[in-house]
Amino acid sequence: MQGSRFAFGPFVLDAGAGTLLRNDVPVAVGYRGLKLLAALVGRPGEILEKAQLMDAAWPGTAVEEGNLTVQIAQLRKLLGPAADGGEWIATVPRVGYRFTGAVEQLGGAKRKPLPLPDKPSIAVLPFVNLSNDPEQESFADGLTEDLITDLSRISGLFVIARNSAFAYKGKAMAVREIAEDLGVRYLLEGSARRAAGRVRINAQLVDAVSGDHLWAERFDRSLEDIFAVQDEVTGKIVEALLGRLRAPPPRNRPKNLEAYDLCVRARKLMDDSPQTAREAHLMLTRAVSLDPEYAEAYRWLAMNHWMGWVHSGGPTETSRSVALELARKAVAIDPNDAGCRWVLAYLLAYERSFAEADAEFAKAIELDPNEADAWAALSDIAVLAGRVEEGLEHIRKAFRLNPFPASWYYLALGQAQYAAGAYEAAVETLRRDETYRTSSRRFLAASLAQLGRLDEARAEVELFLVGNPHFTTRHWATTEPFRDAATLEHFVDGFRKAGLPE
Repeated sequence: MQGSRFAFGPFVLDAGAGTLLRNDVPVAVGYRGLKLLAALVGRPGEILEKAQLMDAAWPGTAVEEGNLTVQIAQLRKLLGPAADGGEWIATVPRVGYRFTGAVEQLGGAKRKPLPLPDKPSIAVLPFVNLSNDPEQESFADGLTEDLITDLSRISGLFVIARNSAFAYKGKAMAVREIAEDLGVRYLLEGSARRAAGRVRINAQLVDAVSGDHLWAERFDRSLEDIFAVQDEVTGKIVEALLGRLRAPPPRNRPKNLEAYDLCVRARKLMDDSPQTAREAHLMLTRAVSLDPEYAEAYRWLAMNHWMGWVHSGGPTETSRSVALELARKAVAIDPNDAGCRWVLAYLLAYERSFAEADAEFAKAIELDPNEADAWAALSDIAVLAGRVEEGLEHIRKAFRLNPFPASWYYLALGQAQYAAGAYEAAVETLRRDETYRTSSRRFLAASLAQLGRLDEARAEVELFLVGNPHFTTRHWATTEPFRDAATLEHFVDGFRKAGLPE
């Protein structure tokens, strides 16, 4: 329902934003009530069974039917009578409820175009796989990702991150519309075909404002030359946009193409479930065995061990030390890779090697100021150090570089908003579809508790503990990289008020 807007009578319900307006004036309606109203208004005239409605308002939680009755009664009171004097919500005895009013579905609120940066700005759209073999899809994706990484390292460019570029994969949209969405002037489009040891790549650089094609070229090479082709494409784009070549330090390239393919496939699985984390672990372990000097594979394997720690519900010395060792190995192999640097920095912060972590973060940003993940990770660490405004600024930069990011960006933003005392904003952030149902619920519960909405806070705690049954506030407080006692106490206070276990 995220992003759906409905009009009925004098009301406009924005399910995505979590707001209800009566004649453009906000109506104070609770979270559960909004969820119920969205479910009913989304299917006007249909009978929704009680179980369906309870699942909409209390997903994954067993609640008494009386809770539904109370919420419906409160909604009726808030909405008042319909134009004909009847009720907006009709009871269907022993079955459920039905929304009786006429509903108009409105278009989603159009995103305001992002302002263009003060330097040439570009997004690399996912290259189209022209091979008859769907298995080659990951090759085309890997090519796209590598070009994003290569361009991102050019300090004179502003480059949109991978997550946001891939939001447009398979979508038929006008170039200008995509550019406005992402806040860039230039787009790189292309296609790739890999077969019989050869690779054919078509690429074109488009000015989305004028519609002009600034550069286009076709490459037909041996597969072994793929990385040389990537370097050539990057050079042509930089020359077209900046008027001269600015070669960054050389990247560590894989020497084994099977290892490269495994790494490309594995990095797509990094933010998913424990099951996919295990699958990624097998791929990355195989990749480093095939190519022991492949820095990026070690970087992702370090994060894989870290995510295994996160998914397991608590740190173990073994997984933490292995992750750190792998991250150090990645940086040793390729000291010029910003991704390897920020991963090492993040893990060092959790080991409380703060001076070394700060130095690694600074080096990562110096190597690649467009590395959105580095800014997001740095936000997390800055907030826990008590530098809350700095943390908020870092996560804003991350979102500008990556407008459609992975779910953990919203967790970092919500955490920063909570630390700043912006509890309403934190609730709005942490209830977004992108991050809701993740471990962010602990920060959502704390925000609600600080607002005095204790029933909602405790419901979120109950849901959080289903997925994190061994969580304790004390354990969390001793393992997070806090450097500021007041910030730590602020988080612990919210957790206690919400009812999280001591």
